[in-house]
Amino acid sequence: MTEPSTAPARLRRVAFDRLAGWAGDDHAAAFRAFRLSAARILDSLPKTRALRLDGAALRAPADAALALSAGLDGPAARAFFERWFEPARILPREGAGFVTGYYEPEVEGSRVRTPDFPVPLHRRPDDLVEIGPEDDRTGLDPSLTWARRADGRLVEHPDRGAVMAGALDGRGLELVFLKSWVEAFFIHVQGSARVRLPDGAVMRVGFDGKSGHAYFPIARVLVEKGLMTAAEATADVLRAWLEANPDEAGAVMARNRSYIVFRETPVPDPALGPLAAAQVPLTPGRSLAVDRHLMTFHMPIFVETSLDGETAGQKLPFRRLMIAQDTGSAILGPSRGDIFFGTGEEAWAKAARVRHPARFTVLRPRPEPTGGP
Repeated sequence: MTEPSTAPARLRRVAFDRLAGWAGDDHAAAFRAFRLSAARILDSLPKTRALRLDGAALRAPADAALALSAGLDGPAARAFFERWFEPARILPREGAGFVTGYYEPEVEGSRVRTPDFPVPLHRRPDDLVEIGPEDDRTGLDPSLTWARRADGRLVEHPDRGAVMAGALDGRGLELVFLKSWVEAFFIHVQGSARVRLPDGAVMRVGFDGKSGHAYFPIARVLVEKGLMTAAEATADVLRAWLEANPDEAGAVMARNRSYIVFRETPVPDPALGPLAAAQVPLTPGRSLAVDRHLMTFHMPIFVETSLDGETAGQKLPFRRLMIAQDTGSAILGPSRGDIFFGTGEEAWAKAARVRHPARFTVLRPRPEPTGGP
């Protein structure tokens, strides 16, 4: 059954046995990730977004999840999802499904500027605000989403190129210092990082705002220059080029005008990732970033794709239930997702080359649970 909608996608009800790989997934891992969402759902119901997936309807399955043990086994976890949810395949009205990967970088840094660590990550300026629907946008580029509030009006915040040239210097906004602008750039793209300090401590930083300029994929610049094809322009190839071409790297990175600011965040559980946009810690391999304007946070989503294996040309099926817990500037569209792979270089190696077609099926809460006790 395909349901009529004015949203940018249709939802077609399907049966669980039509989800390739559903029976073989690790439902216990998906349940643990959803249970992290459950406490947040009950504390603050997620807003229903443009795909019309009812955030309030998540209350009942969240209650049920918290009444069960976090150590629920696979068969019981599968029964939980089948009892409380029904699958609805996302059929975008334009384009096709697409999935990428992201991770939490782990780098060396210093709380003070030194010759080895000259490049800052900045904390949020007091005057930086997200532009609201009632704000006066006079004089602002219509595409801006954040701005500075100065003398009672909104003005454009310095973009990446301006900040790299020193636009925020002298304001005491430096949170931590890194080795290079390339390292900082990829932390900006990922939105978080763990920073190993000289005394052995680990500092975590997380997203706390942005300049408001539109995100621009700088790999496009290198493709336009004929330096690589679109298929070759994966994140690891891009980073290698930037590091090998320092004289050109600054200008290329500045093409992405969006500049991110951070805050220090705790590391309560080293096995989990940073706090996501949905205000729960990310679970490696189970948290999915989605378009926050379309997808209601905390919805379970079954992702079907194939990822590259270790040998050339090898494709490995990826059939996994994930939870919509995060978002990103480049994650746009109803059938678009970004898989969180974890922290550090091993996670980077997995995430960097993920740019694949994918099919997404959201599990929406049933009006009434079915079967089971």
